[in-house]
Amino acid sequence: MIKIALPNKGILSEDAIRLVTEAGYRCKRNSSELVLHDPINDVDFYFLRPRDIAIYIGNGFLDLGITGRDLMLDSEAQVVELLSLNFGHSSFFYAIPKGSGLTVHDLNGKRIATSYPRLVENDLKSRGVTTPRIIKLDGAVEISIQLGVADAIADVVQSGKTLEAAGLVTIDRPLLKSEAILIAHSMESTRQEDVDLFIKRLKGIIVAREYIIVEYDVPKESLAEACTITPGIESPTIAPLSNENWAAVKAMVKKNEMNSIIDQLAAIGAKGIIVTDIRTCRI
Repeated sequence: MIKIALPNKGILSEDAIRLVTEAGYRCKRNSSELVLHDPINDVDFYFLRPRDIAIYIGNGFLDLGITGRDLMLDSEAQVVELLSLNFGHSSFFYAIPKGSGLTVHDLNGKRIATSYPRLVENDLKSRGVTTPRIIKLDGAVEISIQLGVADAIADVVQSGKTLEAAGLVTIDRPLLKSEAILIAHSMESTRQEDVDLFIKRLKGIIVAREYIIVEYDVPKESLAEACTITPGIESPTIAPLSNENWAAVKAMVKKNEMNSIIDQLAAIGAKGIIVTDIRTCRI
């Protein structure tokens, strides 16, 4: 039996449960459940604070866990990042009062409010800022400057509207671009058969979300050009039609290129162009 940690709340939790469920595991729970057993796959799922997951994994209490890269780095836990999961994207910036003119190098000796003290301290040290006064807050970091608690902040920035409302602007490059990741205690722990299967199943779902299947009929005189437009993973599948002047083609293509590909296929005379979603795959 393997033990896997999932975030217990927030957007990370929702997307992690959706991903793991699509991979064939039973991990949907009532809000009060902290542990859920999947008897078919012989897996125990532990629902923990996202901030704590890397610590449990790093100490060897659990085999695998899903958390944010930012939380993993801030914990300084001894874990291995196995897989980027392509959700939970965020960017971290320093922000200062509009018009203050502060730069990152002006933050020596300044009070910096953040929910990620280790992450900020390590980043500032890498930039040569060695004497910041870091103030740890668990939330509502933007208001700390207005209340006189801090001179600058370091926090997640999405649309920037919350910062703007607080009279703040970002400065310099982001500290970090984060996303949800799968972590393990060590590479050694991934050699277990059940752990390896879990990783492969998640990879199958992630890849499937990035690709679609496109099928179409094309005149043979345009077949070579069609195969260039839809090369597939190794090569497209080509089948003859009753009309000897035409061929049927099937290939995997990137989902974000779908509309452009359809336009190109139509331009060379392809007909009956059909697009199908993929639920899971192995490539």
